[in-house]
Amino acid sequence: MVVVAILVAAGLILVNAIYVAAEFAAVSVRQSRLRQLADDGNPLARWLLPHLDTPAALDRYIAACQIGITISSLGLGAYAQATLAVWLAPWLASLGGLQPLAAQSTAAAIVLLSLTAAQVIFGELVPKTLALQYPTPTALYTLPPMIASLWVYKPFIKWLNGSGLLLLRLLGAPQQAHRHIHSPDEIELLIAESRDGGVLEPDEHRRLQRALRLNLRQARQLMVPRTKMAALDVETPLEEVTAIVADSPFSRLPVFRDSLDNVIGVLHTKDLVQWLVTGSHPGTTLAMLIRPVTGVHESVTADRVLRHLRERRSHLALVVDEFGGTAGVVTLQDVLAEFLGDIGDEFKAAERAPESIGDGQVRLPGSMSVNDAATALGTVFETDAATMSGYVTAALGRMPVAGDTATIGRFMFRVERVADRKIDSLIALRLPAENGADQ
Repeated sequence: MVVVAILVAAGLILVNAIYVAAEFAAVSVRQSRLRQLADDGNPLARWLLPHLDTPAALDRYIAACQIGITISSLGLGAYAQATLAVWLAPWLASLGGLQPLAAQSTAAAIVLLSLTAAQVIFGELVPKTLALQYPTPTALYTLPPMIASLWVYKPFIKWLNGSGLLLLRLLGAPQQAHRHIHSPDEIELLIAESRDGGVLEPDEHRRLQRALRLNLRQARQLMVPRTKMAALDVETPLEEVTAIVADSPFSRLPVFRDSLDNVIGVLHTKDLVQWLVTGSHPGTTLAMLIRPVTGVHESVTADRVLRHLRERRSHLALVVDEFGGTAGVVTLQDVLAEFLGDIGDEFKAAERAPESIGDGQVRLPGSMSVNDAATALGTVFETDAATMSGYVTAALGRMPVAGDTATIGRFMFRVERVADRKIDSLIALRLPAENGADQ
């Protein structure tokens, strides 16, 4: 009798474990993985997909799990108290000389505590952990009992879901179904956890993190600034243009009339080569070879710049400031470099990288973006400046000269070289905790 009661209790805990595993697996499994298995001929995956592919279907699936968990838990408690506690009470009375009422109360307490521990460990924690670690196989293996449960609990699911939605409506709470969606911040946390767990390499983590932050970076933070633009005056003779293009590392050059604030088009080196190959027809001018140029405002985010370039099938866009003047140019390569890292080629050298020079000091290029510098230094900088030159110059409050120092948060920055009225390189030194505030 006692053995049978223990086996029944163990069976009810197992039933509870199946429902718990099914619930956590259902909300954790990737539908893309299930579709792949279904396309490969897995019958369980084909059977499971219709129950998870819509929020309403997933709600019914979760409701069946919760009903099963509740029934098995209540059944376990009632059955154990009616069998195990009844068997244990006389044994406690004979062993400890307890009064019948005290023996019954003690037996009920012992059975309750024992079953609670067993239920939490074997019916909750273990299946939950397995379902979160192996969501796909868990979801597939728990499907057959879940299909039967969906059929048995169907009238209860409809009534309970309807009652719950009505109560939420009365409370003014928004009606939201279970969905397999994550916010960008949650995705970033998942990526960080994958890196910490050894699934992602540090470089892969940085690329994914940068891709998620494309909507935070503006065109002015990605562009080649006006002072570094390689551009052509529309009145330049094509013979001189040929020499300029030969010395330039760029394949597309903006063309302006009178000043850089009046860019009228862009010269593609391929068009110039075609002109040379076809015989260099006399009378041809630079204005006849240029292509239209598209423009974006300097505040436009990187993801919108990318969409803008793709829609117009262009690799270069003019960046315009709030006064309508030319702030710089941004290329498709600039946007890609934001999450792939700097891309050099055989004609254009890669950007200078941070350099450790000992004693905890790091040499940074002044043209380095603030975000990249923060990543290299292991901190976060709150600023609207695009480059470290602009950031440190703003902290100084005046034009920099070599030897100037500025303390920002936990770092002291020393200007090493200045060129063309901007910082060419600087030295960063992390200060002790008591000498600066965390960023």
